[in-house]
Amino acid sequence: MARMFQKMLIANRGEIAVRIIRACRELGIVPVAVYSDADRKALHVRLAEEAYHIGESVPSKSYLNIERIIEVARKSGAEALHPGYGFLAENPELVKKCEKEGIVFIGPPPEPLEIMGNKTTSRKKMTKAGVPVIPGTLESLKGEKDLKEKAEGVGFPLLLKAAAGGGGKGLRLVRSQKDLVSAYRLAQSESKASFDDPSIYIEKYLDEPHHIEIQILADNFGNTVYLGERECSIQRRYQKVLEETPSPFIDDEMRRKMGEIAVKAAAAVNYRNAGTVEFMVDKNRNFYFLEMNTRLQVEHPITEMVTGIDLAKSQIEIAAGFPLSFSQEDIRPEGHSLECRIYAEDPDNDFMPSPGKIVHFHTPAGGLGVRDDNGVYEGYEVPLEYDPLLSKLITWGRTRDEAIHRMLRALSEYRVYGIKTTIPFFKRILLHPEFRAGDYNTHFISSLEKETDGSGPEDKEIALIAAGVKVYSERKSGTAPLPKRRGSSWKFQGKLQNFSNRL
Repeated sequence: MARMFQKMLIANRGEIAVRIIRACRELGIVPVAVYSDADRKALHVRLAEEAYHIGESVPSKSYLNIERIIEVARKSGAEALHPGYGFLAENPELVKKCEKEGIVFIGPPPEPLEIMGNKTTSRKKMTKAGVPVIPGTLESLKGEKDLKEKAEGVGFPLLLKAAAGGGGKGLRLVRSQKDLVSAYRLAQSESKASFDDPSIYIEKYLDEPHHIEIQILADNFGNTVYLGERECSIQRRYQKVLEETPSPFIDDEMRRKMGEIAVKAAAAVNYRNAGTVEFMVDKNRNFYFLEMNTRLQVEHPITEMVTGIDLAKSQIEIAAGFPLSFSQEDIRPEGHSLECRIYAEDPDNDFMPSPGKIVHFHTPAGGLGVRDDNGVYEGYEVPLEYDPLLSKLITWGRTRDEAIHRMLRALSEYRVYGIKTTIPFFKRILLHPEFRAGDYNTHFISSLEKETDGSGPEDKEIALIAAGVKVYSERKSGTAPLPKRRGSSWKFQGKLQNFSNRL
């Protein structure tokens, strides 16, 4: 018989831990947090009823330490464990350990995790189930001789991909035979370092592709539904940075077909709980299975905004033994939603991480259709040890144009001082005519970066110095009147003085 949990351990950190704490509170569940040395003062620790130290700042000794996390679950009396995303979220060993200890894992059973966790295994399974997959190899490459033979058959350009990978790790685009072996060795090395598995396979590179994913929910009673798609083609180095739903690229018929295929893919592995089936779509709108993320996605809020379905709470309810309270016919997405992933990174310095203390923090989470899922606060020290995601800014509008305007308004109100963030970068994306027209693919950001005038911070400083020297010379000679200046005069003079001192 279904019964809601009394206490739940959240085996994660940052904004996703905060998100799950809120879901627990709405369901009457006591949330239990864990933290590393670096996270002693983190927001998720402050918000949870209970919090337990699990080790050093390095993830391998804290958030990736299965034994320590299970020990805390036992000690706290938690009946269930939610892994969030990242870290151990798709680790079948954690699920098996939970089962052994009588702790309910908020996610799928270990079998789907094992199948979908390996890209070649999942491709074989999907091919057998009649799900279209991207042309390529169904087995990991056996060496450089096998690599050359298989590459010849697939044709260039092609992708070398880590069989155990994801997130752009162990992935190399190869455009010609001469770069094949070196790219293979680099992909193997990165895959080994990231996943402790050097296995690589080949996938055909699609021209002008779109990355579109379908959200599914599956209960323990044979009910599986899809909740529409998310357009995830705004990516930098194969990492998503902005998502929207619905996709401006596909129509209702294609949406239905992709949804039905996603449900078919989930059924092929006896999937349960929340999951996301990811597809690559070529310029002719042919779609192919890419992978399945067997967890809650970073970008899940935009689906929640248009469907009104709380995915985190749905996960917990399914794990507690409750059937889905809605059918496919009940899911009728309304409006449009976007999400910007705000990172502690410096867009003017090749997106280098920008850890440090947040000396001022103001979120724009106010007004209709604006949501900010964050895990930080004013005075918080952003650590270097983890992913630099600060928050996810989400907007909803009746139309795509309204959602974009609302996002631009929200970004203009967002204030984070003390560290660099990617907020200015998102403004560039949202104002770009191709994005506004919905005419973009996964190459959008690389094209956007090429459009810049090449003026990095140093170039701008040099230009300002040159302008300052010119103005100074003209004023000294009396050939030019004092120009009108925007802003503070002392700031302008201060900058010129600093530049003069450096010359």
